[in-house]
Amino acid sequence: MRSSWLLVSLLLLGACGPGEDTTVRLNPANRKPGYFDVKGFLDQQVALLNQRKPAVDKQVELRNGQLETTRVAQTDWSKELQIFYQADINKPALRNAYTITPSAYSAGGVQRYARKPGVEGTVESLTINAANGTNQVQELTAIIKQDNALFYSEKKLRLSCTQGQITSYEVTGVQKLVLFDSVRYSVRTRVL
Repeated sequence: MRSSWLLVSLLLLGACGPGEDTTVRLNPANRKPGYFDVKGFLDQQVALLNQRKPAVDKQVELRNGQLETTRVAQTDWSKELQIFYQADINKPALRNAYTITPSAYSAGGVQRYARKPGVEGTVESLTINAANGTNQVQELTAIIKQDNALFYSEKKLRLSCTQGQITSYEVTGVQKLVLFDSVRYSVRTRVL
């Protein structure tokens, strides 16, 4: 009995750690995005912005409607654009969850993704506007919603590019907690 317990323990320990011969096989279905590759696009933009290190002008609308503008000299771009990563619909659970209009997307034009009725997910819609003759994104817009018994949130995202680089972006939204007033917010940013 004792020797069988020892044997089982050794087998379990041997199975826990990766060995030198361990290979990781990627699922081919997960490699190629089924929809527009928001994450890949944003990763590319973060790398470009980290290389350029531009300053930004941020304009925030306060509760009383007053606008406040601030210039920020250094920005952590991966954190700054984090909210746009929420518009990524290329998750395995979301396959076939969106209708695509038009269904054929080639050099230039507008591609719209709309969540199908009855499908769970926070991204309600995603629109990519590319420059004619290229696949360079001119504008990315998304509507992200969360709605449950305690909390409602809606964000409208818009990101604009010129010659393949982000020039401005904005986030407007509303949040509502049960028993509390709605909070509306707006942030507009211009990349210098």
